[in-house]
Amino acid sequence: MRPPLARRVVAEFAGTLFLLAAVVGSGIMGERLAAGNTAIALLANSVATGAALIAIILAFGSISGAHLNPAVTLADAWQGGIAWRETPAYIVAQVTGAFVGVAAAHLMFGLSLFSTSTHVRTGPAQLLSEFIATFGLLAVIWGCVRDRPSAVPFAVGAYITAAYWFTSSTSFANPAVTLARSLSNTFAGIRPVDTAGFVATQLAGAFAATLLFRWLIPSLTAEASAVVVNHDSPKGLPVEAPAFRPVNKTLNEKGLQARGFSRTCQAPKPKKIS
Repeated sequence: MRPPLARRVVAEFAGTLFLLAAVVGSGIMGERLAAGNTAIALLANSVATGAALIAIILAFGSISGAHLNPAVTLADAWQGGIAWRETPAYIVAQVTGAFVGVAAAHLMFGLSLFSTSTHVRTGPAQLLSEFIATFGLLAVIWGCVRDRPSAVPFAVGAYITAAYWFTSSTSFANPAVTLARSLSNTFAGIRPVDTAGFVATQLAGAFAATLLFRWLIPSLTAEASAVVVNHDSPKGLPVEAPAFRPVNKTLNEKGLQARGFSRTCQAPKPKKIS
């Protein structure tokens, strides 16, 4: 049995909030400390994001599955892992949490709540990068959830860290992340005008990866409920104690006697010393 929808939605909101705080915050810190060395700033940004992602999935996965990403939620709903009627609530929570996470990062570094990004991220190379980055993310999730579900948080974190470096777009791979970063004129930002292309290619990449793995693993729909992390068990939720059942003393004594035991176990009486 899954936790109630309200708890899962709050978990998605909080998880995505922390994810964006990590992405934007580490970008700001990395840029400030790198003294103009973009490679060092990107290294700091990618390592912090990957590590935070692992921790966030482990923290919130047992509650909501830790999708943290509308592309993941839509792919999971397509395969029956989450009901379509619950999908809008997940996506709204993710997008809202992403914007709040950006605001939190800005406030932590003394910046204005939001600022429109001027970071240009456009062109065929960047769009292809986002398609490949999101395709790879869904491939990692679908590929690991079947045989090594406990490895999914670490696999996702490792993949995103690597994808920062092998894609020219630095692997947004998440529509909620993309929209929220358009209001951060920092190292991690993206111009609002460039977000539509990113979101479209991200959704296309998620669709293509899910379609491929549906063919590679025909039983994929049976695994969909465990994306990104299994959250069907009541772990972490209050569990009612089993009802007390009084023991029938007479039947219990008869059962013991039938097995050769005496009715009571009494200590031997001490002998009188004359």
